[in-house]
Amino acid sequence: MDGIINFNKPEGMTSHDAVNYFRRLLNIKRIGHTGTLDPDATGVLPICIGKATRVSEYLLNADKEYIARLKLGSETDTQDSSGSIIHTSDLEVSEEDIIKSFNKFIGKIKQVPPMYSALKYKGKKLYELAREGMVVERKPREVFIYQLKILEIIGNREVVFYTKCSRGTYIRTLCNDIGRDLGTYGHMTELQRVGVGQFKLEDSYSMEYLNRLSKDEIKKILLPIDMALKDLDEIILEDKDYKRVANGALVALVADLSMDKNYRVYCGDEFIGVGKLIVKNNRKYLKMDKVFI
Repeated sequence: MDGIINFNKPEGMTSHDAVNYFRRLLNIKRIGHTGTLDPDATGVLPICIGKATRVSEYLLNADKEYIARLKLGSETDTQDSSGSIIHTSDLEVSEEDIIKSFNKFIGKIKQVPPMYSALKYKGKKLYELAREGMVVERKPREVFIYQLKILEIIGNREVVFYTKCSRGTYIRTLCNDIGRDLGTYGHMTELQRVGVGQFKLEDSYSMEYLNRLSKDEIKKILLPIDMALKDLDEIILEDKDYKRVANGALVALVADLSMDKNYRVYCGDEFIGVGKLIVKNNRKYLKMDKVFI
């Protein structure tokens, strides 16, 4: 069984828990997820099965989409509602203030990763150190906020919003930073991931639904491996090149294609794998990085 399931992760389940759930459900060991989603968060978590585990690295870099709720007036040590309140403020902010602040965070921004995160410091995860009462210096990281739309403002104390962002963006840190920019405090109270690259919430499957299906029925809803690679440009080879490319041999190309990028490779309608261009003896060749047939 090879393919991808667009899983709607429930609240309270870790990404590791999700992998174990599918291993039990399908009786298959070769299963992986495509980047962690906090236990308190819900939504899209693509699960790679069989050969598809080899494309999980490409989904790690995919843009993410979220709907979140920000509560103003208090800040927590975890930057979300699971933590302890460490700062409060009675400052009243206007709807206009909130809109102006949100607009400041569109585009390239810098974030300091939260202590309660899975990033590692000297071999230990930051959240493990945080639970021991330690705080270590974290360098700001550049992330990109492509879209940031306010969906609802409730009493000028809560904001429901949608965002599309780059890999590595912490939405709870975004909430924390917006609260501070407003001169008050803020923390995230809800988070739902509604998109990972081509995978959308409206096309995902819940545990309740999957539990009602047989293994054969689940096999029918598996998405093809190349679904995870739709952001890559494609190269379609002639049938005569099939054996060479399938065996990982170089294939000469005459097309004017860019170097230093990955391509989805097909022979006819059949997906072969992922490759990139190299130059040898002043000629361009396709060199396969991963073959999936």
